[in-house]
Amino acid sequence: MTKLKGLLLTEGMHGMISQVEGLAKALDLDFIHEKIELNNFWKLFPPKLTPVQDFVFKNKINSEFDIVISCGRKSVIPSIYLKKKFKSKIINIHIQEPKVSLDNFDFVVVPEHDGLKGSNVLTSKGAVHYLTNGELDENENYLKSRISTEKKVVTLILGGPTRYYDYNNQVIDSLFSKIEHNFLKNNYQLIVVPSMRTPQDLIEKAKNYFDTDQIVIPNVDKKAYLSSLKISDHIVVTCDSTSMISEAAITGKPIYVAQMPAIKNNKRFKSFFNLFESLNIIKELNNTVESWTYTKLNETKKIADQIREKIKQHDFS
Repeated sequence: MTKLKGLLLTEGMHGMISQVEGLAKALDLDFIHEKIELNNFWKLFPPKLTPVQDFVFKNKINSEFDIVISCGRKSVIPSIYLKKKFKSKIINIHIQEPKVSLDNFDFVVVPEHDGLKGSNVLTSKGAVHYLTNGELDENENYLKSRISTEKKVVTLILGGPTRYYDYNNQVIDSLFSKIEHNFLKNNYQLIVVPSMRTPQDLIEKAKNYFDTDQIVIPNVDKKAYLSSLKISDHIVVTCDSTSMISEAAITGKPIYVAQMPAIKNNKRFKSFFNLFESLNIIKELNNTVESWTYTKLNETKKIADQIREKIKQHDFS
């Protein structure tokens, strides 16, 4: 059977790519990815004040597709434009709250902690993403040879500054000190994994802070990321990325969240942390180390199964 063709629209950020590609893979689509660029004038306007016209975005989309999966503010208008142009010939799915009428989409996929309601809204516990346990298994050996067989493993996944969280030296020194005290002094080996948002000086700081027995990945490396999740006994993730925490939750391993002082209040983050704590997935990183278990999250498959029923009934002709 010929696969349906997917068009993925994002701003090019890791968290967004992970979500659209994860859903596309779970739906078994033959997909291409289009990084959306808005024309300068329209970058200043929110989607609800932007006309649904192709002059808003620079991209010239000529490929054939059956399903559009978009994520992020910049991709809202292109997705709506394509739906209006092709009507029932395509299904359009938007991930994250679009801040416009939900009627513009066949499906809107949002985390449960967002609290968005609608007849076409599908909710997930945390963010949908592109990781699978099969990929973790395939990449297990990528870092394994660098790990001492006599030690346990802790992975520190670093995010970066956002409008909600700042990374100052005092906060980072405190985080590194907790890693050293809680884990390294108790026979753990450390893997530090940066994200696309991690400043280079933070990676250098980690290299200088920890001894040479620890592994600091110098740049974004998906294989290292997958391998570290597979071989870790504990995972520590900085609080600024619900996407990375959601990805780590596919492992079923204990996840500590390194909280940082917030620049401004964000109820969505608090709701996310409360939900994941209630599911026994995360604990706040303090001065002790515990081990616990929980049911591995596979929310991407759950959402894909719900959408698949609609796809079966849809006439793409």
